[in-house]
Amino acid sequence: MNMIRGGFGVLAVSSAKTTKQGSFCNAPRPSLGERRVKTDMTTFICTLVLITLCGPSTLFAQHLSANLIAAARARTQLPERYDGSYQIIPYPHGDVPNDRGVCTDLVIRAYRALRIDLQVLVHEDMKRNFGRYPQMWGLQKPDPNIDHRRVPNLRTFFARQGAQLPVSQQPSAYQPGDLVTWRLPRNLPHIGIVSDQKVLGTERPKIIHNIGAGPVEDDILFAYPITGHYRFYPKRSSPASQSEVPIL
Repeated sequence: MNMIRGGFGVLAVSSAKTTKQGSFCNAPRPSLGERRVKTDMTTFICTLVLITLCGPSTLFAQHLSANLIAAARARTQLPERYDGSYQIIPYPHGDVPNDRGVCTDLVIRAYRALRIDLQVLVHEDMKRNFGRYPQMWGLQKPDPNIDHRRVPNLRTFFARQGAQLPVSQQPSAYQPGDLVTWRLPRNLPHIGIVSDQKVLGTERPKIIHNIGAGPVEDDILFAYPITGHYRFYPKRSSPASQSEVPIL
């Protein structure tokens, strides 16, 4: 009998050969399935801790905002001609040709990469509440070809969904993934997505938008009068179509 001294006293260990069940060294190793269960449980516990600390809505918003920005930023790498002409497009998942668009098309395409179809969401709300939307174009009923491509309609829709936030002159009020609308010269409406990058040497976030020369990411947050501020993170409205490449 060998005596082993340790911090918790003296342990007597037989020098004779032991069976596999009684040996510390030869104990059965956990199977691959058991190790996976342990790993999954660890991941689950870590997720619960994060949800407890941050809240599920915060984690959800951070996830969607990062993907929304990535989708919008990807559009800045593609050539695009500014074209706001009326076009007949499919419904749902309708879009104008990929090489053209306006400020709203950048927002629509970014959300659609998250499987959130503003064409459907706006059209369905307008069908039920047409009188609550701007009556600026002489229409008698909703038009899914163009309604979601108009800034005044998007502003109304976001406000009706409870996504409206106060307009502020403080840069910190505008979080990554927020939507901002402006009034440009000649009374033209404009919309863009708040970036997760800041203007060098400031706390002012950049904006991803298309003001006429294709999608860009630059410093325009306070360049024009702000007319609206929104944070819109709904559940997905539709499955991805074949043309979509979700950034998840």
